[in-house]
Amino acid sequence: MAAVDQPIDASRVTTAAFLGRALRGPVDTPVVIESFADFRRRFGGIWHRSSLGPAVRQYFDHGGQRLYVVRIANAARGAMICLPAHGGVLILRALEPGSTENIRAAIDYDGIDEREDRLFNLTVQRLSPDTGLIADQEIYRRISCRDGDDRFIVDALQGSAIVSPQTPLPRGRPAATIEPGAEWEAGYVGHAQRGSDGAPLTDYDLVGSAARGTGIFALNAVEDFDLLYLPPPARDLDTGPAAVLAAERYCSRRGAMLIMDPPAGWRSAREAINGIRQSGYTRAHILSYFPRMISRADDAKQPRVVGGAVAGLLAKLDRLRAPWEELDQVGFGFSRELGPAVRIDVDEAHQLVREGINVIAGRAVGCASLCGSVTLSRGGELEKEFSCLHVRRLCLGITNSIERATRWAVFETADPAVAKRIEAQVHAYMSALADAGAFANDDFVVHCDTGPHHHPLDLDRGVTILLMFQPTGVEEPLSLTLHQTVSGFRVATTAFAPVAAEVA
Repeated sequence: MAAVDQPIDASRVTTAAFLGRALRGPVDTPVVIESFADFRRRFGGIWHRSSLGPAVRQYFDHGGQRLYVVRIANAARGAMICLPAHGGVLILRALEPGSTENIRAAIDYDGIDEREDRLFNLTVQRLSPDTGLIADQEIYRRISCRDGDDRFIVDALQGSAIVSPQTPLPRGRPAATIEPGAEWEAGYVGHAQRGSDGAPLTDYDLVGSAARGTGIFALNAVEDFDLLYLPPPARDLDTGPAAVLAAERYCSRRGAMLIMDPPAGWRSAREAINGIRQSGYTRAHILSYFPRMISRADDAKQPRVVGGAVAGLLAKLDRLRAPWEELDQVGFGFSRELGPAVRIDVDEAHQLVREGINVIAGRAVGCASLCGSVTLSRGGELEKEFSCLHVRRLCLGITNSIERATRWAVFETADPAVAKRIEAQVHAYMSALADAGAFANDDFVVHCDTGPHHHPLDLDRGVTILLMFQPTGVEEPLSLTLHQTVSGFRVATTAFAPVAAEVA
């Protein structure tokens, strides 16, 4: 939560979040990475059974700088180490499942008196599958397999990032591991059973569980993100409608844009138009495009999704220009090795844009670019003002920034002085946006009301912020009402705002 009265940052870095299958890495845990090398080191790089790796590479190749990766797995299993012990076997299971997870363990009794025959020292290591060098190491001293002891192994390994002990535990301590030929030098025991990569992902794996924080809901652990992309679960599969619908609803709640790939079955503009009409998707939180692209280096010329590249270009646009500008401009095209898989003529392009689909079009000279700047609201009455992509993204940026910066207000007593402080905080932010060119004019309005004196336990206690402004390139002003309450943050729109002068 931002500090009280802290200035609102008008130039934060755009962050994307990708979910998918990977060779290794933590499961259902958002990991921030800042390069494809980070991804290769933490998640294993390109894998022929997943489209996540190529999407991450596209993102960084096209200008993205900050990305959350959430690894999703379906029935994957971690490697297992078996350590002989008195009265059984101590079994350690790798926390990160996968066939490339390489772990080992060593047992010794250094510093332990002969009378302390329940205690032992445990060292566990994760080895890099690429180099065989130690990537992570954890050491646990004077631990025990007996429940109730001060250093019970289950409690001691609670914070481990490498292994967890499996029940039943042995009655006594495990035997020391001795390096062959070295009587007093501890050796390491590798896994008795390798891990497995599991099965291909389903929609249910991607959606996950809100209660368990899995799938999409793993992003609950992230303070904020701007773009969400679900690469197809496999290169020959489309992301299913259940996952797309759940992701759109999640983006609506989190104030993010969902990037949706065109299905493989859309092989012409007409098929794309018919397909999007039949899909029922009509939400301003979705950005879609057509066609897929082909790589000039691919002899088979197999069409491929480029949602990762679109996310990278949007992040680049925000960093070098602004989110209220259109992406179709010099310097923001796709990589030169990529070209549209389908040629779209001018009439078809106009039809696609009217349906809310952005068009990937080649240029006579230079790179292909994303044209249209539309969302899938498709001019629906409730969200018609958000059919323009750059308007939608500007509004999301404004509401998300204000939401984070004004959370402090819900803990304050309802007082006109609090309202004035919030007005000053938000007005300074809006002024910075106006100076940067986000608005068509300087006639924006910020009005704050703390409402009546609520009971301290009232979940509706908080503030209401009314914003009126005219985004660049829009003919009429917009009105947004932001409700910052103890129970949560809500945004309401009143379409265009002809009464702005009266409120001001």
